[in-house]
Amino acid sequence: MYRPAHFEENRSEVLHAMMQAHPLAQLVTHGADGLDANPLPFELDTAAGPHGTLRAHVARANPVWQQADGTEVLVIFQAAQGYISPNWYPSKPEHHRHVPTWNYAVVHAHGRLHVMDDERFVRGLVARLTREHEQRSQQPRPWRMGDSAPDFIDGMLQAIVGVEVEITRLVGKFKLGQNREARDREGAAAGLDGLGQHDLAEAMRSAAVPKQGN
Repeated sequence: MYRPAHFEENRSEVLHAMMQAHPLAQLVTHGADGLDANPLPFELDTAAGPHGTLRAHVARANPVWQQADGTEVLVIFQAAQGYISPNWYPSKPEHHRHVPTWNYAVVHAHGRLHVMDDERFVRGLVARLTREHEQRSQQPRPWRMGDSAPDFIDGMLQAIVGVEVEITRLVGKFKLGQNREARDREGAAAGLDGLGQHDLAEAMRSAAVPKQGN
């Protein structure tokens, strides 16, 4: 991924936070049939391995778990993104030297995929993912696996396979207007706010804060 210096993000805690905030990522594999991509909600264990470990599950009917076992994979996380109009830059009428662009934040997690075809692994993973996302969705009475009949849950678990990716390299690109002067960056953020794209606007404002450490 091309990363001009002003858009690079190398701080692991920032990359991890983005991945956890946007857990649905594209698992990109390359097998006998060529490139493939599967959208999966991932669990990130930041304490497992030097860069963390990703865990997810796929349908047993999905051939990816057989084709990609033991291979190098890429997992792509995407945060808020959106079109930036030159009309939002206060400096535009002064010199008319702006063009449209697109702002976004992405993290590429590289690693090797391992299949975890183990009922206890899958059951624990599903329970943790469910607990996390039931809380995020602010359910008054969070759904639990125990809410369903045991034989039904057992059958569902048999129909999925766990996968694990120990991350060997993390690459972040946060293209959020860091190369613009402050008034233009704020003008673009305000324009996004006007469209209801508050997450991207806030990300642009946060990107203006100087980085501390790596």
